[in-house]
Amino acid sequence: MTATPSRPSRVAKLPPRERILDAAEELFQSEGILRVGVQAIADRAETTKAAIYRHFETKDALVAEWLRIVAAEYRAAFDRVGAAHPDDPGEQILGLARFIAEGLPTLSYRGCPFINSLAELPDRSHPARQVIEEHKADQTRRLIALCERAGLPDPGQTAAEITFLLEGAQVSTQNGSVDQVGERLMRIVEGLLDRRRAQAES
Repeated sequence: MTATPSRPSRVAKLPPRERILDAAEELFQSEGILRVGVQAIADRAETTKAAIYRHFETKDALVAEWLRIVAAEYRAAFDRVGAAHPDDPGEQILGLARFIAEGLPTLSYRGCPFINSLAELPDRSHPARQVIEEHKADQTRRLIALCERAGLPDPGQTAAEITFLLEGAQVSTQNGSVDQVGERLMRIVEGLLDRRRAQAES
């Protein structure tokens, strides 16, 4: 009887650095940053600790790089709605809210990587915290710019209120305190924009 050859692992098909980042993301999201050691990441990535340290000087550097990738996904969402509605900043704002709303089902069991990471990394000098703070500052600047282009009064305050709504929706989904969060989020953001437009016109 001829033995059936084993099928190659999907993980093994990826380049080493990508395997490490994929494994780190899965473990950090499911178990938390502090509970996950480098050896566990190596095992999941089907590699060695030495190989990880060839790509990332420290575990902290690996955490920071993972969060840079997450932040890049949010920047890409800004870019996509900008490309889809280049002349309609209001629709871009709604597109961002929609991006968050559509991602809420994933957050319901994994949680927001930024919120989770901040809870585990109280040291503000940690490189991963710096990545998060830079991401949030960039997101705020871009949202304020959209509010300005949309002609909404007090763009800084309007952007802050939208940020509260987007981040509050994520926390509410994560802790299960509110149902139908995505639908509620879209209705509230739409209402906020309508009120601000009315103020600008009065």
